Amino acid sequence: MMAYYKIQIVALVTLMIVFPNTQGWGEDGHAIICRIAQSRLSNTASEAVKDLLPKYAENDLGNVCSWADHVRFYLHWSAALHFADTPDNLCNYQYDRDCKDQNGEKGRCVVGAINNYTGQLLNYGKETQYNLTQALLFLSHFMGDVHQPLHVGFTSDRGANLIDVHWYNRKQNLHHVWDVNIIETAEERFYDTNIGDYINAIQGNITKTWSDEVKGWETCDSNETICPNIYASEGIKAACDWGYKGVTENSVLEDDYFLSRLPIVSLRLAQGGVRLAATLNRIFG
Repeated sequence: MMAYYKIQIVALVTLMIVFPNTQGWGEDGHAIICRIAQSRLSNTASEAVKDLLPKYAENDLGNVCSWADHVRFYLHWSAALHFADTPDNLCNYQYDRDCKDQNGEKGRCVVGAINNYTGQLLNYGKETQYNLTQALLFLSHFMGDVHQPLHVGFTSDRGANLIDVHWYNRKQNLHHVWDVNIIETAEERFYDTNIGDYINAIQGNITKTWSDEVKGWETCDSNETICPNIYASEGIKAACDWGYKGVTENSVLEDDYFLSRLPIVSLRLAQGGVRLAATLNRIFG
């Protein structure tokens, strides 16, 4: 049955060519989180991930970490699972209030999706109705999304998708700036457009600058397997303190914004990678 599911996933990946590329964190951001996570897996978790990954991934979770962005055009029901918009300017997240889709169906947000796919993966090694390859790809992606602050942004502007700005001399929306532009600009300016060098820099901070914080990032209260409400609450606070702050329609965002926000982006990428690894280690033992 697992072989069948992997064939199904391979078929769906062809949609990456057919449909336009809508991104949460962009290809590089998601790849960074997944590669940091895979480097921190226990031996047991590493073997389980290798078993579940489709062959075209070549045992690199980062190669398929954006899969969920592409298949949302085919799996239409999944589109609402990439974000959890919150009431404007309250700067806090509440599951019962905010985790619902446009039709008001509760649990259909990025936090509910993380809970759901974690639960599915806990069936690994058992007879199950679930597509565990798909569950791994969704969980890995949504753990990235919940750490992008504007994926827990305001409802009225759709997580800043409706706020037009200029990134230096290029017209963008504010959401895209956080998904893609800050990361791409950092890679171009500081890492010779090399994603591997940026990953190494973040991992260096994980082991040195943030080393005292990592245990706290990994830990969930009450020995839970996953705690995405915490990640979403951090996200909307970062959105208010750093994403939206000082930005209005048609703002020109240049070095002041870039250099002050890059540390926040790097921190959230690090937290996403560390927490994805910790979650997969708890799931697979």
